[in-house]
Amino acid sequence: MRVLIAEDETLLREGLVRLITDEGHEVVATASDGPELVRRARDHAPDLVITDIRMPPTHTDEGLRGALEIRARRPETAIVVLSQHVDEEGALELLAGGAERVGYLLKQRVMDVDAFMDALDRVAAGGSAIDPEVVAVMVGRRRRDDPVDHLTPRQREVLSLMAEGMSNAAIAGRLFVTEKAVARHIAAIFGTLRLPPAPEDHRRVKAVLMYLGRDEGAGR
Repeated sequence: MRVLIAEDETLLREGLVRLITDEGHEVVATASDGPELVRRARDHAPDLVITDIRMPPTHTDEGLRGALEIRARRPETAIVVLSQHVDEEGALELLAGGAERVGYLLKQRVMDVDAFMDALDRVAAGGSAIDPEVVAVMVGRRRRDDPVDHLTPRQREVLSLMAEGMSNAAIAGRLFVTEKAVARHIAAIFGTLRLPPAPEDHRRVKAVLMYLGRDEGAGR
């Protein structure tokens, strides 16, 4: 992958550069503030952008603003946003355009190198990677009369792992069941949420967004 890294903390930025390079990917550029992030993305057209959500000059949401601008200009760019703490509004805004090629992770996840690189690979391949803590916060504030409430406990467990971006094989491994069992649960989830026939990737994204409470019109 050709990767752009935006992070104002020098130690973390250089650590990410080293990690990504050691894993065999190319870091085409780095940035230390929001405007530079957008410029570098325009100049280098990376496959993947990794950015802190808060960067200079105001340390509020420059990284998120930059990520959204990059996504609007070049939708095929995969985006992974890193945050020190759960920022529910930031996550919701990032996911508003759909969960494809999007990751939202807490910075502490970088410490687990294998899991972090797996998340980057999933996002770059067109999937998603949402931090479990972010999922928990967003699910905790779902609207009333949610169709997700009609899922069985096991189906909700499967959907929670889907929301984190896990594949069927990864879900099967986590739950100690077969991939066929996972596929049956997912089919039941689609039916309960009244998602019409469509490519499975589209329905997965739709189901995840319903689970996170974004798509209030789905299933009606």
